[in-house]
Amino acid sequence: MGDADITLRHIARRRPEDLARAFVPEGHPVEVLGWVDSQVTNIERRLDKALRLRINDEPRVLHVEFCYALRDDVPDRVFEYLGFLFAALRLEAPGEPVPPIESVAVVLSGRKRRLPATGKRRIAWPGRPFSGAHFRVDAVYQRTIKELRARGSVLWLVFAPLARDATAAALRQVVAEIHAGAATAEERAELYTALLVMATIDPWGHTLWKELIVMVEDKEEGLLRRTPIIGEMIVEAERRGELRGELRGELRGEERGEQKAIAALLGRLFARRLGRRPTPDEERSIVERARALGPGEVEDALLDLDGEALVRWLAEPIRPS
Repeated sequence: MGDADITLRHIARRRPEDLARAFVPEGHPVEVLGWVDSQVTNIERRLDKALRLRINDEPRVLHVEFCYALRDDVPDRVFEYLGFLFAALRLEAPGEPVPPIESVAVVLSGRKRRLPATGKRRIAWPGRPFSGAHFRVDAVYQRTIKELRARGSVLWLVFAPLARDATAAALRQVVAEIHAGAATAEERAELYTALLVMATIDPWGHTLWKELIVMVEDKEEGLLRRTPIIGEMIVEAERRGELRGELRGELRGEERGEQKAIAALLGRLFARRLGRRPTPDEERSIVERARALGPGEVEDALLDLDGEALVRWLAEPIRPS
């Protein structure tokens, strides 16, 4: 996830009420009490994704996990995270009941066919009653801009480039809404950064990155480039976005050629990411996944998974999209 995860976590911390409201049943009063911290950091340093709430005067905890895609390891990560979170909450209030916890995976890209509304990680023996964890799946990339806007916050508008109906005209309006809705110039720059980073993911192939950065720069008169850290993030995101576009173009051309050409291209990308050539088993897995899932999904994994995660993904059984 890299820049996307860091950026989304940061803007979510600025607007926790807007994050929570999207997942609380309509009509139920909600109060945000803060993020889960203190002893939690001794157990798991990513638990700032857990938000304390009071819903209908009852304590609740909301855990939000931003995911590039609903890959096979996401249920494992959610289950592991819930274990850390439950232990941390017990440590904070010994003898007190642990508040009910809701987990949500916010998914940024993936297959075109609609994702399930619920995921699960089962740990029970076969044939025994369910034991494990369920979590909600919020596939924001499968939503429309209208649906994202209906959530009532500029926080959710940063996901607009992921929407299946995103267009240049629609994003121009989104840029204007963020300009009007941000509380400060600093927050506005952060929201625009998230918007641009989301555009590099481009799950539907809209290729609106360059148009969007021109819109933002025109609206803000160079605000992003004048902010050193944000400027660096944009340059890196732009580099990754252009690389993704180049690779997709090459892959579309190679799909009309031999399977060996596709394997060679993906193998070169693997070598760039890990600093070594793939082993024979890894090369075979790359080819089989390109054939079963399509070269585009394999290319996404090669670009976005960290080294160890990429090796694990190639070793897993292939599950069709």
